[in-house]
Amino acid sequence: MFESLSDRFDGIFTRLRKRGALSASDVDEVLREIRLALLEADVNFTVVRSLVGRIRERAVGVEVSKALNPAQQVVKIVHEELTESLGGETLKITFASKPPTVILLAGLQGSGKTTNSAKLAAYFKKQGRNPLLVGADLQRPAAVEQLRTLGAQINVPVFSEASDPVTVARRGLEEARAKGRDVLIVDTAGRLSIDAELMAQVREISDAVNPHYTFLVVDAMTGQDAVTVAENFHATLNLDGVILTKLDGDARGGAALSVKEIVGKPIAFASTGEKLDDFELFHPNRLADRILGMGDMLTLIEKAEEVYEKDQAQEAATKLLEGQFTLDDFLEQMQQIKKMGSLNKLIGMMPGVPKELKNVQIEDKQLARVEGIIHSMTPAERADPDVIDASRRGRIAKGSGVDPADVTGLVKQFMEMRRMMKQLGGFGTKKLKSKRKDKGGKNKQQPRGSGSGRVTAKGPAKIPKMPLSLPGLNETGPAGLPKLPGFGR
Repeated sequence: MFESLSDRFDGIFTRLRKRGALSASDVDEVLREIRLALLEADVNFTVVRSLVGRIRERAVGVEVSKALNPAQQVVKIVHEELTESLGGETLKITFASKPPTVILLAGLQGSGKTTNSAKLAAYFKKQGRNPLLVGADLQRPAAVEQLRTLGAQINVPVFSEASDPVTVARRGLEEARAKGRDVLIVDTAGRLSIDAELMAQVREISDAVNPHYTFLVVDAMTGQDAVTVAENFHATLNLDGVILTKLDGDARGGAALSVKEIVGKPIAFASTGEKLDDFELFHPNRLADRILGMGDMLTLIEKAEEVYEKDQAQEAATKLLEGQFTLDDFLEQMQQIKKMGSLNKLIGMMPGVPKELKNVQIEDKQLARVEGIIHSMTPAERADPDVIDASRRGRIAKGSGVDPADVTGLVKQFMEMRRMMKQLGGFGTKKLKSKRKDKGGKNKQQPRGSGSGRVTAKGPAKIPKMPLSLPGLNETGPAGLPKLPGFGR
């Protein structure tokens, strides 16, 4: 969504870094470009004026820092003010001392209320909660059936009945108490536009269940209209936050940067895809990082931690650093990475990735091609790819439906990756096992490569607990990582 804005900021700051000391005219020029970039991104003009004003106040006459040059200080200021505009702090959900914690979702028709009700339920279920969904949208045909279908996918029950929305919501609260459900999520009806009937109904539902949190579901693709919708709903419901949907779309992102300052309520959650697990807490500082091209390593690490067991990662790291990493291990790593989401999203979270690589579309069928090649090998071939001769290569290619050259390319690059990682391992497993910790908890002894930085069982020192490899990158990606056979065809 923020590609265009990120590109503009990248251009602005690239030129800025080439200068030494910044004069007042230099700062004015940067601020003019920032203002235009924000307006083109469909950010509300009052928000742009406020944001640029705060940046100007801090940037003009900024004192020289020993750690940062003037250009870096301006970038730091812009990052901090962007974070503030996006909400500052991440919203923390406090659960009711007497369950259930009641959450009411409101919004216009088509904003994604029903889908995001299920996504929110899945989010709480991952945290060990026992949610109940209430289908109080009796206006839209099949809305309740849609909610039941989604609830079945995540194994969360749905309560609804053929009466009126207010009664359904009230009875749903009684059902949650009777069944010991500690989170109640109420999906309400929407309209194509704001009207008196919609507002009266959602107000009555709110009065009936007395929600602890009221979230407005807003389609980020609607731009500044989303801010107007939020203002109108907030006047009726006193919102606690916003759930921003379609944050993975190709809109310009103005809603995300405008809603907090205009409505005064934070973005609580962000929906980043069509799958039910494409849903996460909204972190203003992380989105500011991504807008300014700094990546989003914290989210990437959290996704890795969700699918990687600590012992599993330790064992894989030891094998890799010893040079014993097999194609079976590589296949397992690739399957774990797929659980984290699409490779395009993961690449977008990495700092310093070239724009050309971020824009490359990597599809699941390309990963399936690599899996097919490895599955067509015998256990002995996967354990020791050196045994693969011309005859075996032809058989593997035929079994996986690829050219023999694709098999050769995968094996060659896998062997190169394994060789490089063994070199990076330096001292090998004995050193990994004998690492001692000082009183402060820091490792006194770390294996080192030749100028490549520390490498631990958790991955590179500055990127802890990361997957060991990201398959599917082409030649512009990190050296030694295998590309997909036939990539770019």
